[in-house]
Amino acid sequence: MKFAIPTAEGKLAAHFGHCREFAIIEVENDQIKNKEMLPPPPHEPGVLPKWLHEMGAEVIIAGGMGQMAVNLFQQNGIKVVLGAPTMEPDAIVKSYLENSLTTGDNICDH
Repeated sequence: MKFAIPTAEGKLAAHFGHCREFAIIEVENDQIKNKEMLPPPPHEPGVLPKWLHEMGAEVIIAGGMGQMAVNLFQQNGIKVVLGAPTMEPDAIVKSYLENSLTTGDNICDH
């Protein structure tokens, strides 16, 4: 399973469209197998969901994103988890795998 986490300064970025890098984390048998930090393509509507789908991402964990982006991710077969805390990507994925990730509201209201 592959996770995509938008990051800035090594931690989850509040809004996925404004991140500097994406942590693409590959998990096998509930263990982190590989992690890549990749700069995203320019932020334009519909580009990030398609790009992350091509990267093989199956789950995106973010602080917030607009409803159009949520719909585009879901259309690309990517599960969206919103309201995640500002933590390091590895810790977020481990918490998710342990069913202990605390999420709040989507911090993006558009």
